[in-house]
Amino acid sequence: MEKMIEARGLKHEYIQRDEEGNVTNILTAVDSVDLDVLPGQFISILGHNGSGKSTLAKHLDALLMPSGGTLYIDGMDASDEKNTLPIRETSGMVFQNPDNQIIASVVEEDVGFGPENIGIPTDEIWERVEKALKAVGMWEFRKRSPNRLSGGQKQRVAIAGVMAMEPKCIVLDEPTAMLDPDGRREVIEAAHELNEKKGVTVILITHYMEEVVGSDYVFVMDAGKIFLQGTPRDVFSKVDLLKEHRLNVPQITYLAHKLRMDGLDIPEGILTRQELIEALRPYLTFNA
Repeated sequence: MEKMIEARGLKHEYIQRDEEGNVTNILTAVDSVDLDVLPGQFISILGHNGSGKSTLAKHLDALLMPSGGTLYIDGMDASDEKNTLPIRETSGMVFQNPDNQIIASVVEEDVGFGPENIGIPTDEIWERVEKALKAVGMWEFRKRSPNRLSGGQKQRVAIAGVMAMEPKCIVLDEPTAMLDPDGRREVIEAAHELNEKKGVTVILITHYMEEVVGSDYVFVMDAGKIFLQGTPRDVFSKVDLLKEHRLNVPQITYLAHKLRMDGLDIPEGILTRQELIEALRPYLTFNA
């Protein structure tokens, strides 16, 4: 199967220069990253602020060019400028702040803006708008002003705007960072729905551990490198390693870890409340 994304030794350097153009500093934000993503996967890239995860995300939409290594997106070489527009049509991006992506005064017009810009016929634009808004649960708000929506609803409209372009892959760059817990849940549920029902490849960039639990595979970054990867259960079984890199684990996982450290025979990598209840069942006694 051809990979949606394949990176080998991918590197990105931010170069600082003085007024005369001389190099004064080089910051390696992405450092020799290898990454494989298959079509239809839900992938999370996890890391604290400054880990390089958002710089990596921008490469996946050809917003940045690699400084070194190779990156192929749906078989296209990201370092070749002639592939920039085809890559952006294949891989759409949703940013942290939905207000930076929403430009029209009516929801349905905003979602139709992207397809209109690439010359899609009018009838097909409206078909795409309807399909995209229904996919993220925002069809009933199509005549609303985005200004009257909650943060979570705005972010779902931003996702619909990308969906209307019919990309094979959507990159969500910390899409819930500015939202309250309800808004975060709405957006993550919408992303999973697109992945499961539409087969869209989803790459979620986040520092919220709970958002990662439903992923197929997780890459964890620090100092520009991937230092840990695996399924969510594999990754969150490494509580001490994650803490060494200033990262936490979901609260349920940490509680289970502490109980295990206190001597209870329960597995590492517990991800949900139900799993913890099942693991503790042998220790629970009920009075008749």
